[in-house]
Amino acid sequence: MRRRVFRVVLAGLLMVSVGCNEEGTITVRSIEFVGVNAVDQARLRSALATRQSAKLPWGRKASFDRARFDADLKRIQAFYADRGYPDARVTGFDVKLNDKQDEVDATITIAEGEPARVAAISFVGFDTIPPERLEALKNQVPLKVGAPLDRQFVVNGRELALDELKDQGYPYAKIEVSEDDGPDGKTATVTFMAEPGKLAHIGPITIQGNTSVSARVIERSLAFKTGDVYRRRVLQDSQRRLYGLELFQFANIEPLNTELQPEEVPIRITVAEGKHQRVNFGLGYGTEEKARVEAEYHHVNFLGAARLAGAHARWSALDRGVRLDFNQPYFFAPRFSLGGDGQHWLTFTPAYQSIVTSAKLTVAHRTNERTSWATSLLSERNNSTISEAALNDESLRDDLIALGLDPDTDSQSGTLNAIAFDLQHSTADTLLNARRGYQLAFHVEQAGLVPGTYEYYGLSIDARHYLPIGSRVVVASRLQLGNISPSANDPGNVPFSKKYFLGGASTLRGWGRYEVGPLSDSGLPIGGNSLVAFSEEARLDIHGKLGAVLFLDGGNVWTDSWDMDLRDLRYDVGPGLRYQTPIGPVRFDAGYQLNPNPDLRVDGEPLLRRWRIHFSIGQAF
Repeated sequence: MRRRVFRVVLAGLLMVSVGCNEEGTITVRSIEFVGVNAVDQARLRSALATRQSAKLPWGRKASFDRARFDADLKRIQAFYADRGYPDARVTGFDVKLNDKQDEVDATITIAEGEPARVAAISFVGFDTIPPERLEALKNQVPLKVGAPLDRQFVVNGRELALDELKDQGYPYAKIEVSEDDGPDGKTATVTFMAEPGKLAHIGPITIQGNTSVSARVIERSLAFKTGDVYRRRVLQDSQRRLYGLELFQFANIEPLNTELQPEEVPIRITVAEGKHQRVNFGLGYGTEEKARVEAEYHHVNFLGAARLAGAHARWSALDRGVRLDFNQPYFFAPRFSLGGDGQHWLTFTPAYQSIVTSAKLTVAHRTNERTSWATSLLSERNNSTISEAALNDESLRDDLIALGLDPDTDSQSGTLNAIAFDLQHSTADTLLNARRGYQLAFHVEQAGLVPGTYEYYGLSIDARHYLPIGSRVVVASRLQLGNISPSANDPGNVPFSKKYFLGGASTLRGWGRYEVGPLSDSGLPIGGNSLVAFSEEARLDIHGKLGAVLFLDGGNVWTDSWDMDLRDLRYDVGPGLRYQTPIGPVRFDAGYQLNPNPDLRVDGEPLLRRWRIHFSIGQAF
């Protein structure tokens, strides 16, 4: 006991001397906790006014302030009380100056004590909610019986219950929360008491702020009309739809006169139109595509009725071409759209180059904000010519002839007519740099129902999952499966442009682009009809916009349909760096092959180097 008192007094004297220094001359090198088990240390550290200085030399430095640190010691107690630990106390602290007397290391010792736990949770006055919705609400409330009485969970539960009442047509609902702490103050019964108020309906709808966009375009995008039961989530969904039209810089849907609590709620829609025509130019560089030049023209409200039209041109060492697209967002019903696109595109692979001239018509349905599906009709002209390296490789030429190459022209040409179906479901929080949720994409394609050169059946699945661990780490996972089955088991019924390849910046990073898969006798990849690939990444926020990753990739491509052998996968590992930008993270990855392919060749020479470096923009997945 005397030793503990002596250490606290010594630390206090040290803080007095630190406090006498000029503000900003002493920085905080580290803040450590002892005895913290019940709460996340990163969250506790972020609740303090005293901050740690950045580890990197150019990072931000945080100065030590005695008064701020004293307040933090009290703030820790309040932090614990809000999370159900009313007896938590700071039992000691140690602030050490370094030899140069310009940095301190702070260590705080905490006795957490026993928590106040939730004994029961009850809902009173929720009879207006359908039983199945009430049961779903109870499951969604983060507060759980037997867990510590976290005040933030109580607030979250109240907000969820209030939103549910508003979603059932009760915009004036009120909810009070009562807590009975029990005889010992450690077993709390939490009661959510609801006053639903009046059942309300949508009243008159007014639209303002639109100039060139007709009110009819706005009205047909709404998920509600006058006379419908007022539902909060329907208004929010309608507002998202308006933004999705890309016509408006600002769109807001608000109920009026709610303080009067009318049974018919007037709705006011306010929009501010954005620019309807945009031209974008882009320059970039990647280790695979080298220099990249892109230009895009985008026209919203093309010919009125919120139609979209655009043109996109691209040139790089990997592909180049021009693509035109058109979209009619309202196709007989609000959630349906009709799209069309045409392209003339050239793609390079190690063994051949493919020119595709195509047209596609797509009917899409947006089921909800997370799920959509689409059916497409595709017609394209394929022309693939083998590369100079393949011309000089007789064994590869023979392989390609078996796959459908015309030996007289050293090319493969034909017409592809196909019907495709796509299904997508996503709960990811963002597209550019997801931190939580998952994405599923399913594609199936049938060629040959309409007469053409090629006949095959193909399907693919792409699944991604993002799991946050604490506030700074995200574990990202991806699984890809793909298969193409040619009609009559004839390899010539699949065009070269549809073959699967692996390797490169976004798949197996220990290899270069298209270096994983079936090889010719000379070691050149020729593509295959079945694919399995996965990637695992641990993404760490280092400081500010700078991050790092550790990754493991695996996968392979096989020549024949459904010929997948999980014992024959290629693997790589490696580190990477990320720097966040408005268009996505700038990415640098270094991959190392765990089981290299000794038969791989480039320009006829064995490629024994087991590592690859990739530089590009955007997460690998």
